[in-house]
Amino acid sequence: MSWDWQVFCQDTMDREVVQSCFGKGGDITYLDWMLSAWGWTVSVSLLALVLALVLGSLIGTLRTLQDRPMIVRLGNAWVELFRNIPLLVQIFLWYHVIPSLFPVMKGVPGFALVVLALGFFTSARIAEQVRSGIQALPRGQRYAGMAMGFTTFQTYRYVLLPMAFRIIIPPLTSETMNIFKNSSVAFAVSVAELTMFAMQAQEETSRGIEVYLAVTTLYILSAFAINRIMAFVEKRVRIPGMVVAGAAGGGH
Repeated sequence: MSWDWQVFCQDTMDREVVQSCFGKGGDITYLDWMLSAWGWTVSVSLLALVLALVLGSLIGTLRTLQDRPMIVRLGNAWVELFRNIPLLVQIFLWYHVIPSLFPVMKGVPGFALVVLALGFFTSARIAEQVRSGIQALPRGQRYAGMAMGFTTFQTYRYVLLPMAFRIIIPPLTSETMNIFKNSSVAFAVSVAELTMFAMQAQEETSRGIEVYLAVTTLYILSAFAINRIMAFVEKRVRIPGMVVAGAAGGGH
């Protein structure tokens, strides 16, 4: 079996090899296409991550309000709903069902719907981690904030959440890496990300090994970059005795 890595230098239209491997004058090579697909993958992942962090932090915090049982139940319902429905099913619901129920959503591009589905799905997992992080703190920290005259908001803002987020950095690292891998389901609604590129390029070139090896490498690079960034963040904010050293470096 011989490998032909020049497949990435071929023009996607006439299959002629382009010397620089990058198309000119409107021509597109498979390398151009793959890098563009990688950009879509990173865009979907990062936007969904921001949404998941904001919603997950909010829902996870609300689930620890001891004197607000109704809010706690609503937070629990959010987690159970989005965590227990498979991601691919959620994407199809956002793409096909929700626009039918709410016509205003029909004009929303598939890219945005995938970001919403992936962000909501991941937010349920992050909410559980935030809740666990807050509940892992000594109860005295909450009482100390109250004794200083802090409101509930101030107690969470200045006392509980800064410590809780330091504790949950390792599982957050795993979720951040997972969101890049889970973005591959976007191909189901025709978002031109890496998995869709791999499927179409393999069919057009009959060079599946080369195509999938290259795409796998890009996924690995993306996940490794996130891993290293989170490991750096953990090292800078670590409080001795609160987080196991090196946990974000791949222990989860």
